[in-house]
Amino acid sequence: MATGASRPRPRRDFDITAFGFGGRPAQNGESEDKEYKENLNKRLQCPDCKEDPPNLVEEFSSGDMVCGSCGLVLGDRIIDTRSEWRTFANDDQGNDDPSRVGDALNPLLNGSQLETGIAFGEGMRARELHRAQNRAVSDKATKTLLAAYREISNLCEAISIPKTTQDSAKHIFKLTEDNKLFKGKPQEAVIAGCIFVACRQSKAPRTFREIYSLTKVSKKEIGRTFKALEKFLQSNRDANTSGSFLMVENWEATGTTGAAELCARYCNNLLFKNPHLMEKISKTLAEKSSSLKDLAGRSPLSIAAASIYMASHLMGDPKSSRDIAQVAGVSDGTIRTAYRHMYPSREQLIEKDWLAPKGTGSMDRLPAN
Repeated sequence: MATGASRPRPRRDFDITAFGFGGRPAQNGESEDKEYKENLNKRLQCPDCKEDPPNLVEEFSSGDMVCGSCGLVLGDRIIDTRSEWRTFANDDQGNDDPSRVGDALNPLLNGSQLETGIAFGEGMRARELHRAQNRAVSDKATKTLLAAYREISNLCEAISIPKTTQDSAKHIFKLTEDNKLFKGKPQEAVIAGCIFVACRQSKAPRTFREIYSLTKVSKKEIGRTFKALEKFLQSNRDANTSGSFLMVENWEATGTTGAAELCARYCNNLLFKNPHLMEKISKTLAEKSSSLKDLAGRSPLSIAAASIYMASHLMGDPKSSRDIAQVAGVSDGTIRTAYRHMYPSREQLIEKDWLAPKGTGSMDRLPAN
């Protein structure tokens, strides 16, 4: 069959009835209302090429039957009998053909997933059906995954973690379950570690203290789980992950959470007049503060809080150390101590563009203590 530019342009000088496509025309004395019956003894053939077997092409875009050799149109209004929806059979890796019916498979669950789920709605009957379906689930592994996913969603929503980060935490938990990584370890500790890793990889890190206050798992246990997960994910680069899930094949050890990464979230919670400007200035102050010897070894939380404290007074939108302490989870005395180490180096930390006349900042607003 000729394809592309090599095929001649279709010509429409044809008579359908002459080639057995619509039967023979009515003769004298015959009724034109006679029931149509296709003559199966006749075969469609190009009158110009007269090839046997004929080289015919069905062009569904135009609805024509065309000779592939000379381009003569032999029939029109061809019905497209192919599937009217897209098919992903060639892309599927599970040897299943999803071209007919069914939703996309959920990578967070096991099995065929063709069952129907009953939601927990209003009314006694809906609740009874929902409980009955939950009791009917016989797969213990599926029950464990569903319970863990519900716990992860509830915990993440309590501290406003995005949906994409929640899916990453769920995917990490499934990887640990499939590989029996934490066999015998309390599920609460595994969930806490998965949330901590997912937050860090999505560039929205939470501290050990925040995860502890959320899950009530000790910081020491969260640290152990995190170290095991980090080692596991570095060696598990063949994991099949995509979309909004954590890209395990691109996993990199991120080290500790930096003070600059915490400034954005703290600034949003403090309700500044211009939170974007405060975030930018406090991030720069936190990054420059890492070079100060007096702040070496201090917690990133205290450095981030002190940077926000300095930035707020510098730009004329001051926040007290007590207000910042409630958001950052540290004491106001810790913030003042870190600020006292930053104040002597204010000329080195503060950029000239922030100050008047280009900016609105003024060093005179900075408190001495």
